[in-house]
Amino acid sequence: MKAYIQTHRERFFSELFSLLRIPSVSAKPEHRPDMERCADRLRGLLLDAGADEAAVYGTAGNPVVFGSKAVPGAEKTVLVYGHYDVQPPEPLEKWRTDPFEPVIAADPATGESAVYARGANDDKGQLFMHLKAFEFLVRTGALKHNVKFIFEGEEEIGSPSLPAWVADHADLLKADVILVSDTTMISDKVPSINCGMRGLAYLEVTVTGPDKDLHSGHYGGAVANPVNVLCEMVASLHDADGRVAIPGFYDDVVELSAADRALLARAPFDLEEYKAFLDIREVRGEKGYTTLERTGIRPCLDVCGIWGGYTGTGAKTVLPSTAHAKISMRLVPDQRSAVITDLFERHFRSIAPPEVKVEVQRCEGGDGFLIPLSSPAYQAASKAMAEVYGIEPVPSRGGGSIAILAEMQRILGIDPLLMGFGLERDTIHSPNESFLLRQLFAGMESIALFYQYY
Repeated sequence: MKAYIQTHRERFFSELFSLLRIPSVSAKPEHRPDMERCADRLRGLLLDAGADEAAVYGTAGNPVVFGSKAVPGAEKTVLVYGHYDVQPPEPLEKWRTDPFEPVIAADPATGESAVYARGANDDKGQLFMHLKAFEFLVRTGALKHNVKFIFEGEEEIGSPSLPAWVADHADLLKADVILVSDTTMISDKVPSINCGMRGLAYLEVTVTGPDKDLHSGHYGGAVANPVNVLCEMVASLHDADGRVAIPGFYDDVVELSAADRALLARAPFDLEEYKAFLDIREVRGEKGYTTLERTGIRPCLDVCGIWGGYTGTGAKTVLPSTAHAKISMRLVPDQRSAVITDLFERHFRSIAPPEVKVEVQRCEGGDGFLIPLSSPAYQAASKAMAEVYGIEPVPSRGGGSIAILAEMQRILGIDPLLMGFGLERDTIHSPNESFLLRQLFAGMESIALFYQYY
């Protein structure tokens, strides 16, 4: 594979850049034509790579791209999942380059070469690795499994249309494993494989007091200020030990054994490097757990946005009529998104003082999942990555969520396997997203070897 990459390196960049230039931002309706353009480009790349068929399917939202390759006598089928939608690029002033004009540049800290663009890692760059590993196997006659591809355009907004499409096309998607690269490694010193990811429950809350903004001199101290009230309510959602203070929140949380915690602790982690990278003086979280455990095996609740009242230039002396917050809860096995959402809404309404009204809007959610380390797919991935990196990868738990994978696992009855090659330095979802070239190429090599060992 190394020689194949070197021979076709410039073509690979040209094809990847053709994807990265398309602003396929699913969160913004005005980009719908870009979603369709990106889907069609992927269809073409699948066919060019050697797929027997590739088509763009309509859904209730953005299109799905499906492709497949049948190998005579194959005993197993691999279903490759990826997403071509990306996060909005804002704030644009924080980017060093145009987010939709990809460039290869040196990392300011290390000097290593990386592709810089929105989607360079998440997930166009990682999706692209699968296309090129597949192309290599087809063109060299080394492909021994059937391969199917499903690329969606709504992962960044919770995949609202995909579950129904998957259910309607379950026969088309029959496979033995779902192979995914949409995650990060814990460290670039030692590779890791995600054996599970957290679920998500995401809501927006609104607290309303008076029916209009009020003069802060005439009414201050006499009428409940919704911003003050919201801040008090949010502050009460955690106790002094950093635990979520919603009754029943931890009832279904699976507590890991000491042996399992020790296995996950094999992952290399330098707390001082972590703090330096984030430019923070200290970490904070649930008492009794390490930083990696807090982001992998424990649930959490965070405010992702909070606003209300006047925020423009200068002073405007008003008590706001409303205040708002967006709340994210990351969940672990066996928590269920729908159950936790109900618990949150019930609790949040119960702690509201009588001076205000509360609304809770459910935005998106999904369950987490786990895969057994003894599975043939995990063992094949481990062997492949050990060969490429020269060291056995460690199992890890992803702190983020890919809610659709739990839905696909439930509908199709097959486990996902997450071979992610991103690093924290790639700053996905943030300005200056990038993907190291060495990780891009190592991903291609590892994926090609996975097919050999699976």
